[in-house]
Amino acid sequence: MRVFRFAAPQVFYPLAGRLLPFFAAAAVVLAAAGLYVGFGIAPTDFQQGEVYRIIFIHVPSAWMAMFVYLVMAGYAAFTLVMRTRLSAMMCRALAPTGALMAAIALWTGAIWGRPTWGTYWVWDARLTSTLILLFLYLGYIALVAAIEDTQRADRAGALLLLVGVINVPIIYFSVQWWNTLHQGASVSLTAAPRMATTMLTGMLLMSLAAWMYAIAVSLHRVRSIILERERHARWVRQLPECAGAAGR
Repeated sequence: MRVFRFAAPQVFYPLAGRLLPFFAAAAVVLAAAGLYVGFGIAPTDFQQGEVYRIIFIHVPSAWMAMFVYLVMAGYAAFTLVMRTRLSAMMCRALAPTGALMAAIALWTGAIWGRPTWGTYWVWDARLTSTLILLFLYLGYIALVAAIEDTQRADRAGALLLLVGVINVPIIYFSVQWWNTLHQGASVSLTAAPRMATTMLTGMLLMSLAAWMYAIAVSLHRVRSIILERERHARWVRQLPECAGAAGR
C-alpha cells in the first residue's frame, strides 16, 4: 500500500522531477542507437528496398499511440472509481504525446504507402481506425479544455477515454479481422519475428526510445499541471521555484 502514497501530487511532484532527467537521457541514447542500427547497419530489404526503413519510425510510434491510450484509459478508470487527483492530471499530461505518436504513425505510413501502394492514403481498416484514434486524442484534449469546472472536465474526459478504448483492439486486430492492404504484424509474442536480427534490434531500440520519450515529456508536463492545479496549496508555495517567483 506504500505505493499509493505516490498518488498524492505533493509526493509525486518531486519524484517526477528526479526521474525526468534519467528518462530523457535514456530516450536520447536509445534513439541515437536505434537510428544508427536502423539506417546505418540494417540491410536493405529485398522486396521494398530502402523505403522499408520508415518502419523504424512508423512502427514504434504506432505502438506507442495505442499503448499511451491504454494507459490513459487506466488512469481514467482510477479517476472515476477512486477519484484520485493525480490520475486525471496524468491523463491530461499523456494526451498530447499520444496524439503526437498517432500523427507520426499516420504521416510515416503515408510516406511508406506512396511508393508501396501507389497512394498516400486508402480507407483501409488499420489506417481508418488509427485516424479515429487520433481524433479520440484530439477530442479528449478539446473536451477537457472546453469545460471550465476541473472536476467535471476530468469526469467527462475519463468517460470519453473509456468509451474510446474499444478502438485499440480494433486497430491491433484489424489486419486479421478484415481483408486490408496493410501488412500483418512482423513482430509477435507468439511467433518468431519475420525480419533480420539487425532490423528487429533497430525497431526495438526505437520502440524503447519512444517509450522513454513519452515518459519523460509526460513527467515534465504533469509537473506543470500539478503546479497549476495545486497553486494555492501550502506545499506549492514552499517550493523554491515558486517561492522565488512569489518574492519577485
